[in-house]
Amino acid sequence: MGKKTYKNYIFDLYGTLLDINTNEWSGYLWKKMQEFYGFHGAVYTPVELKKAYFRICREEEEKLAKKYEYPEIQLENVFKKLFEEKGVKVDKKTCVITGQFFRIISTKFIKLYDDTLDTIMTLKEKGKKVYILSNAQQIFTESEIRYTGLYELFDGIILSSDESCRKPDTRFFGILFDRYGLEKSESVMIGNDENTDIGGAKAFGIDSIYLHTDISPGDTDPDKVTATYVFKDGKLSNVLKFV
Repeated sequence: MGKKTYKNYIFDLYGTLLDINTNEWSGYLWKKMQEFYGFHGAVYTPVELKKAYFRICREEEEKLAKKYEYPEIQLENVFKKLFEEKGVKVDKKTCVITGQFFRIISTKFIKLYDDTLDTIMTLKEKGKKVYILSNAQQIFTESEIRYTGLYELFDGIILSSDESCRKPDTRFFGILFDRYGLEKSESVMIGNDENTDIGGAKAFGIDSIYLHTDISPGDTDPDKVTATYVFKDGKLSNVLKFV
């Protein structure tokens, strides 16, 4: 298949533009979260808090699953309910701060891939439109995008927690296309996950570029990925071959 050029380049975030390592199961995280909740009057043990967190996440997802095949909850609601289960009332701002604290403690590192900025800047210089379509939580992902210097570079950013659904749901792709008036024939999805990024793009009817990065799902065989184009070296700069 010959290479084509596109007008709209739609990027996954984590594992595509940003390299990240998080651990939501560590004892250290839940000890710090237990202390944070305790400071606000919600007394838990670390193990109790951890179990309650994952239970409420499941309950919230089950509610949305009645409407969406691939539901995405808002974690600020989970953190709020963790306060409420101990009889503590908090405002939305406190729940957002709780989520950001959770994210910072659970993150070992977050950084741009070496070629991310150059690739995006080159696309912009060539007059291309660039978008982020990410399965992510707004309460901390927007801050991470700003922290890494990406936010102002993009023509549009859609995060799944704002829309209650996530990739590979074609409705999630449709939200991006409807909101920014994109044409399928002019657009390509770039991501590191065969199921969410590539499978979602294929179901929606757009081309895709698969990058096999360090945090692609471990059982992925890049030789069997059904993307329009596959790059086993994981380098984002490969996208510039389609400009």
